[in-house]
Amino acid sequence: MATSRLPRVRASELVGRGWLNTGGKDVTLADLRGKVVVLDFWTFCCVNCLHVLDELRELEEARRDELVIVGVHSPKFEHEADAAALAAAVERYEVHHPVLDDPDLVTWSAYTARAWPTLVVIDPEGYVVAQMAGEGHASTLAALVDELVAEHDATGTLHRGSGPYVPPAPTSGTLRFPAAAIELPGGNLLVADAGHHSLAELAPDGETLVRRIGSGERGLVDGAPDTARFSEPDGLCLVPVELRASLGYDVLVADTVNHALRGVRLADGVVTTVAGNGQQYMVGAADNVLQGGGHGPLRQKLSSPWDVVWSQELAAFVVAMAGHHALWVFVPEGADKESGILLLAGTMNEGLEDGPGKRAWFAQPSGLSVAGDGALWVADAETSALRRVETVEGAGVVVRTAVGQGLFDFGHRDGPADQALLQHPLGVAALPDGSVVVADTYNGALRRYAAAGPSQPGEVTTLATGLAEPSDVVVQVSGDGDDQAVHLLVVESAAHRITRVALPATLAGEVLDGGAHRTQRPVTEVVAGALRLDVPFVPAPGQKLDDRFGPSTELQVSATPPELLRSGAGTGTELSRDLVIDPAVAEGVLHVTARAASCDVVPRGPDGEPDPDVFPACHLAQQDWGVPVRVVGDTGDDGRTLVLRLRG
Repeated sequence: MATSRLPRVRASELVGRGWLNTGGKDVTLADLRGKVVVLDFWTFCCVNCLHVLDELRELEEARRDELVIVGVHSPKFEHEADAAALAAAVERYEVHHPVLDDPDLVTWSAYTARAWPTLVVIDPEGYVVAQMAGEGHASTLAALVDELVAEHDATGTLHRGSGPYVPPAPTSGTLRFPAAAIELPGGNLLVADAGHHSLAELAPDGETLVRRIGSGERGLVDGAPDTARFSEPDGLCLVPVELRASLGYDVLVADTVNHALRGVRLADGVVTTVAGNGQQYMVGAADNVLQGGGHGPLRQKLSSPWDVVWSQELAAFVVAMAGHHALWVFVPEGADKESGILLLAGTMNEGLEDGPGKRAWFAQPSGLSVAGDGALWVADAETSALRRVETVEGAGVVVRTAVGQGLFDFGHRDGPADQALLQHPLGVAALPDGSVVVADTYNGALRRYAAAGPSQPGEVTTLATGLAEPSDVVVQVSGDGDDQAVHLLVVESAAHRITRVALPATLAGEVLDGGAHRTQRPVTEVVAGALRLDVPFVPAPGQKLDDRFGPSTELQVSATPPELLRSGAGTGTELSRDLVIDPAVAEGVLHVTARAASCDVVPRGPDGEPDPDVFPACHLAQQDWGVPVRVVGDTGDDGRTLVLRLRG
């Protein structure tokens, strides 16, 4: 292991605005001396960061006497810098370790973090020994922690005992961080009660609890409503009436943290898993489809399905697969055509690119709605965008952006859609007049987009403000003609409630301008001309590069704007690349995606042959970096090499 550790460098002090989960006390590195410390740099908008929180749970519980995990919350969006919003997120995602509030990215910069998430390992003597970007490091991290515990236990520098974590006071209520809702036949509401890991059926008043489906404990268990388990369920979709009898369920649930789709039979509340196997899909991995064990959709790994809708045009359910930035289609067993679940649109790279579905880029697609003309509206959260997906006969789908500028641009600005700004929207719903309402989550607002003529950008207005992280909208229409009334049921996630909002008769809303913002991250200065990109990768101890299915590494490079790169963009198998930066472009973002596949080394028997009873596990390390760069004049060697570490 020593060969894969970083040079011994003293860890920087933990500096921020304050601490959560410590009983009101500040924590210093001196307080943590004698413990193995893992710093988890995260931001609560980031689905990859949420994956890491789940990856850490088992290790954190198993090594609580020797290990202290410290979340360092370094926000991307303005809303995430709000102390109350962070406290709600720590509770929402059941973070069971101390969290440093780092709104000005002071500690982020001290540890030279470049991506969310980033993990830094500090030994019991206070030295940094490893840094890892991205997700999928659970096994590597566990091996490193075990080695550090053994090493420092032998030298007497390990101190066992409780750490600084102090659990917050428990909260209660009918709903806890609800995520989504639908209206059931008969008028009741079914709510994905994410914080309670269950579904809550409410009376039409949106308050009275009729029944609960799910035991309330986190898990992946099928069965009766009092024994079934979910893990932070989110999007809900009513199954078309004509399919309910053959499928055996009436509602399809995006069970986000379980990486699964679940069917719910309303008559008795029985829950069945219909797609996904509880394991996370990793882009580029060879085992994303398991061999044997049920029909096709149950063998397919998924990645944080966030919402689901039925598309009559596609004769399938469409799934917003937030975890790897794509849209999928699911055809269940019992439908008229062959069952399966497969990619519909998205390259699985994170960004904002329009065009044919297989070439489009999304960034955590989180909300879906079917328009009156059959097109799909998508709330693309990380790009603060509203996207439209249309079918093209014989050519799949095409993706167009109605509102949104890019990964790092957000705000609250109404007006022409090509200039309007949102902030991390999670929900979207089509309105009767053909316009769209967006749950503009981090602005605490409802926004309306109305299309204009073929060459016009459309218009964005604000329907309501002052909402607490609205995450979904249910449209209710009564009457017709001049007597038609439209009400919106808003899932106010951070307020733990369903709120009714009446729309004005014109549905127009008002025009507001709360300003434009850009994510403020430290900018990397690069010299115009030749730039060497290196992504060092060393497999974890006991592993080797896995080339059984082709090249074991892959590097993708692109830029915003594309003109930033004169050459070097594209995909290759080497984890290094010679780039050429255009001096005419003053600044931009380099998008880098690196992947490396490794597998466990199989021990050899006395005859020198691999042990036939040992089956090597496969591992995939991957990370997406969006590196803001500023092009400067020639300053020598500085600025001519960019190093992004991919840890095995």
